[in-house]
Amino acid sequence: MKEKQKNRTISPWAWIPSLYLAEGLPYVAVMSLSVILYKNLGMPNADIAFYTSLLYLPWIIKPFWSPFVDILKTKRWWIVITQLLIGAGFAGIAFTTPAPFYFQATLAFFYLLAFSSATHDIAADGFYMLGLSVNQQAMYVGIRSVFYRTATLVGQGALIFLAGYLERVTGNIPFAWSITFFVLAGLFILFSFYHRFVLPKPESDAPNPDLKANDILKEFVETFVSFFKKPQLLTALFFMLTFRFAEAQLQKLFSPFLLDPIEQGGLGLTTEEVGLVYGIVGIIALMLGGIIGGIAASHGGLKKWLWPMTLSMLLTAATFVYLSFSQTGDWIIINVCVFVEQFGYGFGFTAYMLYLMYFSEGRHKTAHYAICTGFMALGMMLPGMFAGWLQEQLGYNHFFIWVMICSIIPVIAVSLLKIDPAYGKKKDQ
Repeated sequence: MKEKQKNRTISPWAWIPSLYLAEGLPYVAVMSLSVILYKNLGMPNADIAFYTSLLYLPWIIKPFWSPFVDILKTKRWWIVITQLLIGAGFAGIAFTTPAPFYFQATLAFFYLLAFSSATHDIAADGFYMLGLSVNQQAMYVGIRSVFYRTATLVGQGALIFLAGYLERVTGNIPFAWSITFFVLAGLFILFSFYHRFVLPKPESDAPNPDLKANDILKEFVETFVSFFKKPQLLTALFFMLTFRFAEAQLQKLFSPFLLDPIEQGGLGLTTEEVGLVYGIVGIIALMLGGIIGGIAASHGGLKKWLWPMTLSMLLTAATFVYLSFSQTGDWIIINVCVFVEQFGYGFGFTAYMLYLMYFSEGRHKTAHYAICTGFMALGMMLPGMFAGWLQEQLGYNHFFIWVMICSIIPVIAVSLLKIDPAYGKKKDQ
């Protein structure tokens, strides 16, 4: 009884920030740090975008093993174990970056890291839904998104700055990135140790020791069948696959754009400068956008805020259209553009995450949420694969205009959704 009381007193603030930092960091390492690593090592944009987009594969297929995470062991156990495996993956990248066969070796470890991270996502997202009420989920979704995106900006900010600083001081690019990944490896050992003690133990987070192989298979099939029998399935899938269609292309090219020299259409920033702008201004903007988005959704509900959030997320791509045409060297203007883009993303992405949780409601909500995020990853991988080739054909100016045109597709997807007006609101409203 004392143990249960102790668990109830654990504030969500004690574990949501650290849990979603731990969820976001390996993702940003696979999707963003890999881009800048390979860019600095001399690979062309088309190859970078293609091969790093293929790293989305573990997040796409994770629904196929999500039922086993849902059934075997506790979500808490999976979180602690996968954080140790993620640490091992970072260590492998750190060891092999200076090797002559660095591309093949680091890509293999990035895949190992991606599979471990995808499994961690299943457990962490399931734990979030088991440990909080529906209203708490709406209230903390902004905080959750903030720290997840803060992890992205730590990767694109502090870690890139560290790598850039070490590149400049040592003159050795592989060594600089090796040290950076060793830092991440040590951090995840600490994460695993911390969460082993601080995560609460909700009664609903319990394995079923009586399950047999046939029961697991039956549960697995039932999970997928029940998902594809949900109402408004086709509309929901179209939304999941296309909401990030424009952003998926932008994400693969904004770092190369900032790093490429002026004569190649970029802004000519150093690795350290890219780390500074995203690590300071970007984090502040993202936190403000995410917090305001979460508070707005918990008061007005998802349906009320869906359109404002969608438009705020899509229209911020205009900042890169401006930067690509102006190629400004004004540090203040660059930071203002990044602030607008990150604030809009932090505010708008709240709606997307809330809809995934809304559509996942039901008996198998943990596994169904994993299926939803699998479709989300597919919607990120396919546009990202051709984005680098397209940029090389169009140049940065016309590529970012193309990204703005692509924003029409998510608008169409949002217009087709049907959402319960009460979802996400406080109960007393």
